[in-house]
Amino acid sequence: MSDAVSALNGASFDGTVMVREAGLQGMITLRGDLSSEKMRMAVKQITGAQMPGRRETRGGPDGGAVWMSPDELLLLVGHDRVAAALEELEKALAGTHFLAVDVSDARAVFEIKGARVREVIAKLCPVDMDPSDFRPGQIRRTRMAQVAAAIWMEEEERIRVICFRSMAAYVFGLLEDAAGPGGEVGFFA
Repeated sequence: MSDAVSALNGASFDGTVMVREAGLQGMITLRGDLSSEKMRMAVKQITGAQMPGRRETRGGPDGGAVWMSPDELLLLVGHDRVAAALEELEKALAGTHFLAVDVSDARAVFEIKGARVREVIAKLCPVDMDPSDFRPGQIRRTRMAQVAAAIWMEEEERIRVICFRSMAAYVFGLLEDAAGPGGEVGFFA
């Protein structure tokens, strides 16, 4: 069996912000009734995080839950823990209607850090990046140039971007270009 590798092998760029591929991340798409107590308990058991509300995230990259739609979460676990987490979900949600799928190797994750993270994302996505509308702990599913992406703000100066693995090089190039020198607008500064 071959060793797992991330889409861009940890590529990084340091410009107006730091952009880096975040590496291997265990990700499980979980669909079902997010309002059920059984689902809430399963999410807590698997990730250690509370159930996120609409357009929210809970926890962190090593154990968290990200709201993706009214009946869908993205569970974040260690890459080496996905198989065990899926087994735990099967047991915890037995008898309920749900879908749990390992999407770890189908996605790429990027981290953007620095004072101008809002500006970099605003250049690429039709999302209101104003601090009154997009705050730490929130997520938006959107388009980044021509591809689907999800962005969530972990901290005021740190954003994660997730996209399809097949688009990783394209998204990295977009982020690199948007974070390049000479592009400072200062709108959110």
